[in-house]
Amino acid sequence: MGREKSKQDVIMLSVVQISLAALFIIFCRYNSHYEIGKYTMFQDVHVMIFVGFGFLMTFLRRYGYSAVGFNFLLGSIIVEWSCVCLGFYNMSDDYKILISIESLYQADIASAAVLISMGAVLGQTSYMQLIIMGIIEIAVYSGNAYLGLQVYKAVDAGGSIFVHTFGAYFGLAVSFVLNKKKTGSVQESNLEESTYTSDLFAMIGTIFLWLYWPSFNAVDLSGDDQHRAVINTYLALASSCVTSFLMSQILTDDHKFDMVHIQNSTLAGGVAVGTCANLMIQPYGALLVGIAAGALSVYGYVKITPIIEEYTGIHDTCGVHNLHGMPGVLAGLFGALMAGIASESLYNESLYEIYPALSSPTSQADTEFTQTGPGLGRTAGEQAGFQILALVTTMAIAVVTGLITGGILTLKGISSPLTKNNKFDDLIYWTLPNDIEKNTKITKLPENQAYDMTTVTK
Repeated sequence: MGREKSKQDVIMLSVVQISLAALFIIFCRYNSHYEIGKYTMFQDVHVMIFVGFGFLMTFLRRYGYSAVGFNFLLGSIIVEWSCVCLGFYNMSDDYKILISIESLYQADIASAAVLISMGAVLGQTSYMQLIIMGIIEIAVYSGNAYLGLQVYKAVDAGGSIFVHTFGAYFGLAVSFVLNKKKTGSVQESNLEESTYTSDLFAMIGTIFLWLYWPSFNAVDLSGDDQHRAVINTYLALASSCVTSFLMSQILTDDHKFDMVHIQNSTLAGGVAVGTCANLMIQPYGALLVGIAAGALSVYGYVKITPIIEEYTGIHDTCGVHNLHGMPGVLAGLFGALMAGIASESLYNESLYEIYPALSSPTSQADTEFTQTGPGLGRTAGEQAGFQILALVTTMAIAVVTGLITGGILTLKGISSPLTKNNKFDDLIYWTLPNDIEKNTKITKLPENQAYDMTTVTK
């Protein structure tokens, strides 16, 4: 990139980190309570964020450095920023944010929403645009999560509504703005292709995500809830894996497995079961959820994505609509269904732990079970309605704020936008090995503009 733009990015990144450090100095303190037993699952989630998501996005033939590197950079910044943003909604009496293991895994989970959005615009933005997008997104994410969980009292154990659905539609809205002048086929470069080796690296991310997803859905739970969440998530992942292989062979023209489907749709069960992961859906119910998610995700890649690209110009590089968007909506609907049929006969005393809003306002309902405390006295049907409201509100907020964020990213002075010829290419930001760099012809433009690069070999 141009020297002046490089200096600008260095200054902006320095300001971001120094500002975060200042916020920690002013507001953040240790929490004296240590959540023993949570560290193992926190580490599982940590691996998902920095290994799983990072390597899942290495499928592009010459964007591997950026996929893993920018994921590493963006995730680290967002973890810091998430601790602050989420902490502002739960400050101590002396207006301090208490940092604990719980703060860290909640920050990791929040960063997943940003990395999902990154997948929608992968290769289309500068790293500074990604950072700005992430900073805005987490501020909105925190407010939306507070609205859904604390005001609506919606239940979303695995974050399928507030993480996956939000992150997917926020990213798609940003991509829509970045590509708003384009319709039809949006593949712009032969670099937006995979190679045998890059697809193998991406499968590393898939396997890590698949293995650790039960921890993602269960880390914020305890007791029987956590036990059910691990079982339900694992079974949903297994059935979505099998279904994805099956649907891939059915729907592809040559009736062979497509690596795109195997890298992504095999994970859709973990998303679709998230909202009801801790609920009494029964083991067979978890399998059915995974089957539905796997089938929907592969169908999305084959049939729905081309239609969206043709008529809207949305460039969904990683297909987050098929892995996180539609399965997230499916999870929200499953969650509403389970809320609608929730009863004491099904859950016994744990009903009011899972759905505290069903508890009576005075906590003196006519029941043989001890309630957790004063609630809102909702019926199961009313709780189902609030589950739907949380889903619809999340999608609306994600789309609107994503469109605004996309507009901000296109403003002059934010960061040097990538030209058509330097999208999906590591060379613009990374020092590459000689055997890669020599295959690219570089035309130097004026000092304040980006390089224009053209690949001259395969």
